[in-house]
This record gives sequence, C-alpha cells and structure tokens, in this order.
Amino acid sequence: MLLITGCSKSNNFQDIVKKNMNGLEGTIVLLDLTSNQEIIINSNLANTRTTPCSTFKIWNSLIGIENNLINSENDPFYKWDGITRSYPDWNKDLNLQEAFKFSCVPAYQNLAKRIGIKNMQASIDKLNYGDRDISSGLDIFWLPRPKKKSILISPKEQAILIKQLVNNQLAFSDKSTQILKTIMLCKITENGTIYGKTGSGQNINDITDNNIGWYVGYVISKNGNYAFACLIHGKKIAGKDSRALVEKILTESNFI
Repeated sequence: MLLITGCSKSNNFQDIVKKNMNGLEGTIVLLDLTSNQEIIINSNLANTRTTPCSTFKIWNSLIGIENNLINSENDPFYKWDGITRSYPDWNKDLNLQEAFKFSCVPAYQNLAKRIGIKNMQASIDKLNYGDRDISSGLDIFWLPRPKKKSILISPKEQAILIKQLVNNQLAFSDKSTQILKTIMLCKITENGTIYGKTGSGQNINDITDNNIGWYVGYVISKNGNYAFACLIHGKKIAGKDSRALVEKILTESNFI
C-alpha cells in the first residue's frame, strides 16, 4: 500500500518508489525535510517496532560524541583486542569513521560500556528512541539475541528521528551532529549526497528464519531533501540489500 500525505512534489518520484518496492516484503518511509509530505509503502509495517540492529550506531556515535568520549571522526576509537573475528576489517585498530563504515560491533559495544547505563538511558529518553528499553544489556540492547528483548523502534520512528537530526531539532551540540553527519556520508554524485547506515539481523518479531535489512539516513539533493528508513526482510536479506534498493530509487528519481 502506498500512503502519501501532505503536498505532493513529484508524482514521478512516488511512482518510482512504488515500482521498486513492488513484490518486496518490507516498507520504506520517506519524509520531506522541508514540508509535511510523507511517502510510505506498507504503512502497517512502517509503524511496527522491531530491533534496529546496527542502525543504532548512528545514535551510539552521537551519544558518545556528546559525552566527550569522541572528539573527531579521525580520533583513535577502537583498539583491537587481538581476537580474530569473521570480518577482517574488525581485526585492526579503527578510528570512528572506519568503525562506523565497517559496522564494527565490538567497537560500539566498548563505546556503550564507556557511556555507561545512566548516561545511555538518559540519552535514549532524550531522543525518545522507540520503546526506550535497554534492559537486555548495555552492550547488546540494540542487537537481536535469542531469549533477549532488543530495544524496539519502527521504520517511521527512525525516519522521524533522522528528520529531526538534519533539521537541528534534537538537543545535541552542533559539534556532535556535524561529526555524526560526516561519518554517515555514503555517496556523492552530481545530483546530490546520501547519508546513512545499514543494519542486518534476525527479525525477532518473527518465529521463522527471516532476516531483516535496514537502511536509515537522508538525501540532500538539488531535486529535494528527504529522510528515509527502509526495512526489508527475507531468508537471505541484509542491510546491503536495503541500501541498494534505496540508492536505486534515488538514482532513478535523479536525487543522486
């Protein structure tokens, strides 16, 4: 189902979104950054909360910067502990920009521990992030784990937070938000720039073998500015699939 609210700027854009989402199990939410226009595919799923997976690294980074644990995207951020993991890019020291790009889970688990439970909960409450429940553990609450309840957030809530971030409506410093935007940069073209973060994992709301792929971020373009949250699911789905879908939509629409 395609849901459009507010003043429509481009019927062609809406048609391209609908065409590319056709046949996929999932949802995409696009919020115009300069108006109340919303384009939503599958509004029921768009308003259903699930685990954010690695898209929470957006906010984990922001909270860490705001708590003066990070001063620059180039600062030393993660000291490799010598444990060899299945992702080669995790098996070395990383600065913040690298850790974000490579979605290094142990780096962000360390950051969460440094932030501490009190500051983390206060920041989650400040953001009004989903159901705000971090009770499953300070270093895993954003990850799907067997017999553990992840913090839960809907795709529409994700897009709303991104819109608030870009429009400077969150109570965080300019320094923090600027560093965050720098590490979120994904792609620059002649038409525009896309910022975002992927996330992959198991759909904890589903009893079947059903993976989910997130891509959350925003696009700044000469043809329009939108916050977005895309969530698709299927047996072999991952965040890279969601990112590819969003980039295809934005490319066909001449946003990037």
